Amino acid sequence: MRDLSIKKLYYSISEVSKITDIEQYVLRYWETEFELLNPQKNRAGNRIYTNKDIRLILDIKELLREKKYTIEGAKKILEDYEHNKKPIVEIKEKKIEPESEPSFESENKDPLLKEDLEEIKSVLKLLLNKL
Repeated sequence: MRDLSIKKLYYSISEVSKITDIEQYVLRYWETEFELLNPQKNRAGNRIYTNKDIRLILDIKELLREKKYTIEGAKKILEDYEHNKKPIVEIKEKKIEPESEPSFESENKDPLLKEDLEEIKSVLKLLLNKL
């Protein structure tokens, strides 16, 4: 068995599958879902992955399997990364603080809206308490 810790320019799909612990069919599926994941193909038509591709696969794996994002949610995170050029780690670590109360300027203008917002807020608090 070859030592996969040696840095190479290109890796086959089987090597990437072993490195990332992701099945080959999942890697091929992710190519259809994530535009950023687009490995080149050699003359024989085989996929050849770069270190950048492998890093992206590991980020996708973390988002989907560890952080439990949906595919659509992971796409959004990766789009934010592409547009802002921020490290994915920084984007992933953004959290919404459940204790922080949003301020709505229009609350005072419409009493029905204020009632609706208060009801939504109480439902959200109930849901957060159940998590």
